This record gives sequence, structure tokens and C-alpha cells, in this order.
Amino acid sequence: MPENPFDQPDATFFVLVNQEFQHSLWPAPLTVPDGWDVVHEGPRADCLDYVDRRWTDLRPARLARSLDPSGPRSAG
Repeated sequence: MPENPFDQPDATFFVLVNQEFQHSLWPAPLTVPDGWDVVHEGPRADCLDYVDRRWTDLRPARLARSLDPSGPRSAG
């Protein structure tokens, strides 16, 4: 049985961002889902660090903006 591509610590990953500025770690060999953009590529640990540094407000961007106009910007 093949290993899960999401569990490969030495594989190359993408960091994806959607229009709500939500982030996702995605194995590079897999097709990027519609509605998501690649914003970073690298080893899994590097991508996790990127997400930790950039995705500081976990609320969807639309909600954050409605509560605080200085909230997270939209992706893209």
C-alpha cells in the first residue's frame, strides 16, 4: 500500500492560499485544487514555518475584515 503523500517529511510541498486567506499544506506531486494558489514551495518543515509566520489570524478574511478593517488581506 503506498504511503500517504501528506505524511512524507522529506517530500516537497506547496503552501496554498485561498480567497479567504486560509492556508493549506499540499504535496507538490498532487494537482492543486481549484480556488487555491501556490504561494510557497519547499520541504515540509519549511512550508510549516512559512504558514506559522504568515497565517496569524485564522478567521476567514471576510469575517476578519467585517470585524476589523485592518484584518487580513485577501489572497492574491
